[in-house]
Amino acid sequence: MSLSDVPGLRPPRHPVHPRARTWWTAQALVTVSGPMLLTALALGLLSVLFFAGALPWLVPLLVVTLVAPALAYAFLMPRRRYAGHAWELGAHAVYAADGWIWRRRRITPLSQVQTVDTVRGPIQRRYGLATLTVTTASTAGEVRIAGLADADAEELARLIGRAAHTARTPDAHAAPTPDAHATTTPAPAPDAHARVDRPGTEGAA
Repeated sequence: MSLSDVPGLRPPRHPVHPRARTWWTAQALVTVSGPMLLTALALGLLSVLFFAGALPWLVPLLVVTLVAPALAYAFLMPRRRYAGHAWELGAHAVYAADGWIWRRRRITPLSQVQTVDTVRGPIQRRYGLATLTVTTASTAGEVRIAGLADADAEELARLIGRAAHTARTPDAHAAPTPDAHATTTPAPAPDAHARVDRPGTEGAA
């Protein structure tokens, strides 16, 4: 689906909350950068204790393979991810953009929305953030808008739910209107010359 297929829907201009960068930095330290730095530290200590002769080549190797990638990930990922996340809600569809290496944009018709949920992980709760998850009838899967403030996520969930309900309401439920081109056949009027038979007058002259 393209933007031309959805009237009134502009490219996503609403960014997520700025605290999302801090959340993604903490997430990187817990899941990727932290373990890599701890691994490099452990290997360095083991080399100092038991293989001191390996330090001249082991330290540069650890810096190139573990330390530098871990620091680069913790620094670059949150900033690029924040720059790539945005959303927009139109009268007929919701438009979400995300990603930091591979950018993805999805336009989801509101008529296909099934459920709207807000998810808060333990690190997200620490920073007062939430992720909005929109489940649709499409095989492409759910739409996620991560890094919203709690109040914004609740309000956006309410707006999407109301807009989806409106989009799914068929026009057939509207009250029928008369057809201007329909013709109505009037009931036949009584014939003034018709004979009316009264009881007891059969055969009267």
